[in-house]
Amino acid sequence: MSIWFREVTVEDCARLDKGLGGKGSLMQTLGIKVTEIGEDYLVATMPATPAIHNPIGMVHGGANVVLAETVASYAANFVVDFEQYYCVGQEINANHIKAARSGEIKGIAKPIHLGRRTSVWEVKIYNAAGELTCISRMTAAVVKRPDAK
Repeated sequence: MSIWFREVTVEDCARLDKGLGGKGSLMQTLGIKVTEIGEDYLVATMPATPAIHNPIGMVHGGANVVLAETVASYAANFVVDFEQYYCVGQEINANHIKAARSGEIKGIAKPIHLGRRTSVWEVKIYNAAGELTCISRMTAAVVKRPDAK
């Protein structure tokens, strides 16, 4: 059984990547793309290029956090009625386990808790070899839109 409020597609995500005003977003800047939507998970990838490396040549921990918050935030917003509510990151943490240096990293978001006011998401990030490189947890606040009925 799907957790999503409505059917959502990878194409919907690509449109969101352009920003609501169409002026761009961090997702475009870093090459983050949602690649898969399952019944209870969302997958996004990001190229592990030197543009996101730290000075010693591995993916910067902050880049891992950006990928984790992106995939978890998208997922959190797809669980709610977006006409009535939107979700924003309230807290995030990350444990960096193994370095990634090249190829593509992949983040998989799954819910831990889906509530009326918050949702909590676990994001596991893997390197191109399929090895776990980072595990993150994000809490999203569910905010009622001021113009919602």
